[in-house]
Amino acid sequence: MTEKLIAHWRANGNAYPQKFILTPEQHTVYVETRKKGIGGPNIDGFEHMGVRIEVSDSTPGVMIAADGTEVSLVSTEE
Repeated sequence: MTEKLIAHWRANGNAYPQKFILTPEQHTVYVETRKKGIGGPNIDGFEHMGVRIEVSDSTPGVMIAADGTEVSLVSTEE
């Protein structure tokens, strides 16, 4: 998520994307990871670096760019 956000900033004059949309499973992993690292145990889990996070069963995991396009968060590299 952070890499996609930074790439978005660079490509869009530091404009913020509209939001991230994660699957319930992705969100659970995100929250658990953030609790163990930056964010600590009191993280709310519905914002990442100032960008809103939504949870949906019908997403592969995307960032909605400032212009409304979907950017996949799923790595295609093995």
